[in-house]
Amino acid sequence: MLSIDKLDVQLLGLLGKDSRMSVAELANSLGVARNTVQSRMKRMETSGLLTGFRPNLGLAEVGIPIQAFVGLELEQGKLTAVGNRLVDLPEVIEIHATTGREDLLVRVATSTHAELQKLLEKIANLPGITHSTTTIALTSPLPYRIQPLLEHLTDDSGWGRSTALPRSQR
Repeated sequence: MLSIDKLDVQLLGLLGKDSRMSVAELANSLGVARNTVQSRMKRMETSGLLTGFRPNLGLAEVGIPIQAFVGLELEQGKLTAVGNRLVDLPEVIEIHATTGREDLLVRVATSTHAELQKLLEKIANLPGITHSTTTIALTSPLPYRIQPLLEHLTDDSGWGRSTALPRSQR
């Protein structure tokens, strides 16, 4: 597990807002040397904390306004097989193995309700699925985020190993 501090969290926050910022821009915004930013990014990439720089797409803006969460109950021992089949469906955008009544929570996205219904029928007919429950997302008042959690986790940490807290942060 990688230990992060407030500087790492601020760096991740800047990247989260604009992943196209250059190392020089990041360093300037944080008030640290470019080498500091480069070494921290390299450390976070090497450890697996930072796994890439992806665009944050608005699905509705590209014509995919319907999102739903499908809870799936499975036959014993079928988790991997069902998961492998779900991965082959392009409308499946996330899969989580869960505890409780359902074994998998699957996030799907489609352009229309009719497409959603066809997808749900396709999923329900996969071998190994015994029951499904679907919840359609109407809005996303709080889309996926991580920054507040990281800030909370580093409340008691320092700001860099050998770097003093910038005057603007004191």
